[in-house]
Amino acid sequence: MNLSSTILACSLFIAPASAEKLRWLPDSQRQEGVPKGTVSRHEIRSDVFAGTLRQYSLYVPAEYDPKKPAAVMVFQDGHAYVSEKGQFRTPIVLDNLIHKKLMPPTIGIFVNPGLKVDKIEGKQGWATHKNKSNRSVEYDSLNANYAEFLEKELLPAVAKNYNLTKDPEQRAICGLSSGGICAFTVGWERPDLFRKIMSHIGSFTNIRGGHVYPALIRKEKARPLRVYLQDGKDDLDNSHGNWWLSNLQMQSALAFRRYDHYWAPTGGGHSGEYGGRLFPEALKWLWRK
Repeated sequence: MNLSSTILACSLFIAPASAEKLRWLPDSQRQEGVPKGTVSRHEIRSDVFAGTLRQYSLYVPAEYDPKKPAAVMVFQDGHAYVSEKGQFRTPIVLDNLIHKKLMPPTIGIFVNPGLKVDKIEGKQGWATHKNKSNRSVEYDSLNANYAEFLEKELLPAVAKNYNLTKDPEQRAICGLSSGGICAFTVGWERPDLFRKIMSHIGSFTNIRGGHVYPALIRKEKARPLRVYLQDGKDDLDNSHGNWWLSNLQMQSALAFRRYDHYWAPTGGGHSGEYGGRLFPEALKWLWRK
């Protein structure tokens, strides 16, 4: 499976199967001779989202050279992406792809949604202070607030210790579910900051008005974005909308305006299992030259 030559819309359908039968691609597995990057955990308070505290993890590749600006990739719901035993195994994938020069040396920022708490005990995850989470406000809202948080707070915090690129072509942003629509909103609102977008099971539904994106894409001037979309045919169908149909509408609108994009329809429901198995090839496509 190779997505690297794709320019406009293509489809890659993975037939339904149990998660146990889905196979990891080689680049999702540790390989001999590939140096490991480092992962560290941090916290940040926000003024953009007043009263919130969140954890984030930093991945720094072994190939990082402080004399050269590093590419950047931000992940919403960072805990779901940063685990080497999770659905995406992102540090392993980044180690392999950077070592093979299929990606530039990239600093990964795995940031969690804000919590309205004074202190976070242990590692932040799905269930951490769920009733005090600011996740939907930050991720599902159609405005530039989250992009402002990245620009004015999170990226400067990381840049205190690392040389980060300011080239939007060398910045990517990724998320699943509400984190997926959040990634798209950042690129849509601020293509001067991020131009590579990856969405897994994206919530392009009417949680906070996200169902309007296909119409906006068709009507408004095209942004200089590269967009990867993945969704499962058995995704959610509830009062907010139908996730599968919403993602189909997104793909159709992107194709209509001839955006550089890739559509990966799969089996499965509202889960990162299928997106995780495709993750190495998706990153190769997103970062292709």
